[in-house]
Amino acid sequence: MSEDRCGLRHVEHAMGTVFSFDIRDSRTAAIEAALSDAVAWLHHVDAVFSTYRSDSAISRLGRGEIALDACSSEVREVLDRCARATRATDGWFSPTPGGALDPSGLVKGWAIERAWQMLRAAGARHFCVNGGGDLQFSGESAPGTPWRIGIAHPLRPGELYAVVTGNDLAVATSGTAERGAHILNPHTGAPAAGLASVTVVGSRLTPTDVFATAAFAMGERARDWLEHLDGYEGFAVLPDGRSWRTRGFPGRFTDT
Repeated sequence: MSEDRCGLRHVEHAMGTVFSFDIRDSRTAAIEAALSDAVAWLHHVDAVFSTYRSDSAISRLGRGEIALDACSSEVREVLDRCARATRATDGWFSPTPGGALDPSGLVKGWAIERAWQMLRAAGARHFCVNGGGDLQFSGESAPGTPWRIGIAHPLRPGELYAVVTGNDLAVATSGTAERGAHILNPHTGAPAAGLASVTVVGSRLTPTDVFATAAFAMGERARDWLEHLDGYEGFAVLPDGRSWRTRGFPGRFTDT
């Protein structure tokens, strides 16, 4: 391959969604090996944390068949991160929505960020890892050109509501467009219904994804919460099509 950042691309189905790797660096053996390791990592995470697999460690832990100290360090790390996320969001993020153990609201962002770290360690500097619309970026899409990320309109299939631009950022969206009302209000156990979607932008995907989930659960009160959350910006679309955004949200809007 030439040395002009024509890059390396790969699409992988894992964890019930589609992951894509878009690497704009020159192709090297180290980056190729790291990509293979990152793909294997995603399937490993699915095997350990899937709530749809009865034999996964998280399913067995949730049923009480094994104790936490019998689980891998990865399970303990994720549940520790979940506990910290619950405290940081005043309980609006929960690893037990509806009463059952389900840390999925943290796991996907955490898995993507770890895959991103593998590629960084191998020398990649200009690339994106995308898992079902949650993205971690590095560097530029081309020399002197920032990444441009389209945010889908939750009420108008096939249309964009905003385009986020930037370098070295994470973008996470929570909403009902793809999976319906799947996010619960952890304080009531009922499906969260105050927003159609909320997008959060930060520097690392694990907390960014958590905060998007928590903000969606909060509904309208998420606006003030995100406005005062250092290092993060957000915008939301309401069920009637109106929208709001924090003052520093790095996006261009197609519908104002």
